[in-house]
Amino acid sequence: MFPIIYSEDFLKHKTGAFHPESPQRLSAIVKALKQVAWSDQLTWLAPTPVDQKTLDHLHSVHLSKYIQLVEAIAKGGGGKIDGDTPVSPESYDVALLAVSAWLDGIDQIIKYNEPAFVLARPPGHHATSHQGMGFCLFSNAAIAAYYALKQPKIKKVAILDWDVHHGNGTESIVQENPQIIYISLHQFPAYPGTGRRTDQGEHRNVLNIPLVPGSTLKEYQIAFEREIVPFLTNFSPDLLIVSAGYDANLADPLASIELLPQDYAVLTKYCLGITRRILFGLEGGYDLEALAQSVLATIKECLE
Repeated sequence: MFPIIYSEDFLKHKTGAFHPESPQRLSAIVKALKQVAWSDQLTWLAPTPVDQKTLDHLHSVHLSKYIQLVEAIAKGGGGKIDGDTPVSPESYDVALLAVSAWLDGIDQIIKYNEPAFVLARPPGHHATSHQGMGFCLFSNAAIAAYYALKQPKIKKVAILDWDVHHGNGTESIVQENPQIIYISLHQFPAYPGTGRRTDQGEHRNVLNIPLVPGSTLKEYQIAFEREIVPFLTNFSPDLLIVSAGYDANLADPLASIELLPQDYAVLTKYCLGITRRILFGLEGGYDLEALAQSVLATIKECLE
């Protein structure tokens, strides 16, 4: 059985009528997963309600001043962190629940040594310790990585970010820790303008692979085989977190990379060749059909 950590409460983060990071993203994925022929192989798990553990691990990564700002905007009726990043009245609570879901995902991976998928929003990889941006409020993957390192026998954590945009927030938070490596494939130039190949972290624990617009699965395969797989193998992580954005699809309106949904099965297979202890967590992906089919391709590969 493949665990999916999900709650309808994640639909309560409202971004506005025409915002690409909409609740419909999750609805499309859930509908596709419920209708697929192998739906009986999925286990749906509700995230643990937000508690002191959630807050403690949130505060271990984000400045209290910033967390209080998000809470204040939400309690004040909503507003924006920046031009792209809305906060609705329920966004703070939903973002906390997303953090809890990612922590649950780590617990699942450690307990069962098998992959799991966190189907949550808002996404997180652009959020720095002190600033939300790019649709992201809290840095879910970074929080999950630091949480994992506090668990017995977890000494090394890898984060692979295949979202089409560079995860500037995740990188900025984890690069100071030699027990974490961060790998990103992303379109360049593109938002947020970071992720140059020369940015390698103070411990040489960052691998940025900028890809030109129009890149296809072929370029991704070259990157995995020549750089990513050797980097991961050399590090030998105790678990792998995948910041699973699906906006590198040809159909996606926000970028110009030309992957197809089935290509994510290929990327997933590379990851499974490193370890089965993989937490996939949703980041971007804004064409609803391509997004849903890409998530299906990822999970089906894990079930093979």
